[in-house]
Amino acid sequence: IAILLVPILITVVFLNINLKEESTEPDYVTETIVEDILPVINQTKKIIRPYQDKTVRVLKNFYDYQSDEALQKTSIIVHENNYIQNSGVDYGKDTEFEVISILEGTVISVKEDDSLKGTIEIKHDNGFISVYQSLKDIKVKKDQVISQGQVLGTATTNELDKDLGNHLHFALQYEDDYINP
Repeated sequence: IAILLVPILITVVFLNINLKEESTEPDYVTETIVEDILPVINQTKKIIRPYQDKTVRVLKNFYDYQSDEALQKTSIIVHENNYIQNSGVDYGKDTEFEVISILEGTVISVKEDDSLKGTIEIKHDNGFISVYQSLKDIKVKKDQVISQGQVLGTATTNELDKDLGNHLHFALQYEDDYINP
């Protein structure tokens, strides 16, 4: 019998089997086991459209010298016999609509003139500058910190592109270059 019990006892000792009743108390982790903690979810804010009205549509695209000729032709602004490459996207509809900020940021410029109406420039933390033109009823001031989605003003008509009617000219700059929004 001793010959049969010795292997069983050796197995119990080596496998660390506890023959007593198991404890119901859980084991808690009390210290970190990872030194470099990375977020599980990307916390970068996404850029939103500069309007919320679902009936707003693209009236004129950004001029891209690498796009096909047909798209390039629809991306040219003609004003007093001058042809200008569109540096942004023109959004519009038959009636005026609210314009909102695409991201949080700081207003760096608010201007009004007869040709473009109201213009707002906002600097964002990611290096972008968003430009909103053809506005009225402007609701922000220079150096004001604004939140994403905050109402900036109302899209209206302007003299540069009056054939578009009520519209927002929206442009996006990165490192002093206009990029396709």
